[in-house]
Amino acid sequence: MSAKPSSKAAKQKRNENSLHNTLVYVRQHWQLYVVFLMPALLLTIIFRYIPMGGILIAFQNYNPIKGIWGSKWVGLKYFNRFLSSPNFMMYLANTLKLSIFGLLWGFPVPILLAFLLNRIQKASRKQKIQLVLYLPNFISVIVLCGMVRILLSVTGPVNKALGAQINFMTMPEAFRTIYIASGIWQGAGWGSIMYTAALSNASQELKEAAVIDGANILQQIKAVEWPAIKDMVVIQFILQAGNIMSVGFEKAYALQTDLNLKASEIISTYVYKKGLLDGDYGFSTAVGLFNTVINVILLVSVNKIVEKLNDGQGI
Repeated sequence: MSAKPSSKAAKQKRNENSLHNTLVYVRQHWQLYVVFLMPALLLTIIFRYIPMGGILIAFQNYNPIKGIWGSKWVGLKYFNRFLSSPNFMMYLANTLKLSIFGLLWGFPVPILLAFLLNRIQKASRKQKIQLVLYLPNFISVIVLCGMVRILLSVTGPVNKALGAQINFMTMPEAFRTIYIASGIWQGAGWGSIMYTAALSNASQELKEAAVIDGANILQQIKAVEWPAIKDMVVIQFILQAGNIMSVGFEKAYALQTDLNLKASEIISTYVYKKGLLDGDYGFSTAVGLFNTVINVILLVSVNKIVEKLNDGQGI
């Protein structure tokens, strides 16, 4: 009975000694750390933290000539204006629908692809399939949207195959499906890389033992492969759920038409139009800040929920 406490104390002492040695090494070679870390710290401060001061524009009647410090302070005027806008619920609903449905339909696909790729035994065949799956990720968003418009045009391949003349890009009810399906096609293969790499850590001995015991594919995945990627899945889910409000502006704007605005106008496209096209900088900054705050709240909330459901493990 006394062996366990002594072993625990010895392990704790070794950890303390290791930490002490690390601190001593850092203290002796601090110049080396400064040389390597300083450029990264400076770049982070200059391009990440200093620009955060721009959020003051959300509380000002911003004038580019007078600058931030010379512009008139208006408080929460722009937030009230946005929240009381008759189209506020439409922008919010469109953003949430695209993100939530995209997460529900798109999140499991890379995981399933990773499981399927892990079943392929022949290395050359696996590499060829991976190449085909990864290629869409390297297509730019604008090129992808051009391909979608051509495929779904009145004279495009889809209409020719259906023997119809439907202009899908003008249909608000079709926009969400087009947006989510094209996103899954473009990103699912690339998103499976992390899960495929994590599956390489799955114990082959356990897998072989499961096969000998007569376990089918689903049982093998549940007992051997799923535990190897579980933590990765949890982290990715929290991060993606925390970015629910951050729908990609470029793709939504590129697929947008005057006739599908009812479904395609989201917060990010609204910010672009008000800020850059209309020059209403204060209002667009306030809307963008509102979007960011909601994202932070969602990230913290989802993390807390996952911690409770996952034995206290979150980010």
